[in-house]
Amino acid sequence: MYYVYILSSWTRTLYVGVTNDLERRLAQHRDRTGSSSFTHRYRVDRLVHFEGTPNIRAAIAREKQVKSWRRSKKMDLISANNPEWRDLNAEWGRHLLCHPEAP
Repeated sequence: MYYVYILSSWTRTLYVGVTNDLERRLAQHRDRTGSSSFTHRYRVDRLVHFEGTPNIRAAIAREKQVKSWRRSKKMDLISANNPEWRDLNAEWGRHLLCHPEAP
């Protein structure tokens, strides 16, 4: 599976990324190893939304689409599935908001 994900800081600074190993990528963001300088600088490490697809091209296209959105539209996407903006990584085994195909 390939995942498009949105991370947030406590102040709701957003980061959109794509990966084929969400658990490993989240660990990199949290440990500040292999993560972008943006997520490190702004402490953006809370998983607030993710979508899964078996198609890498679809995942990359979806990442580009979401990145091009205004901030308000990204926030609406997050709030639709995660209204409390919980850190989904903390609930990894119990609660998944994984969408089989990106819209």
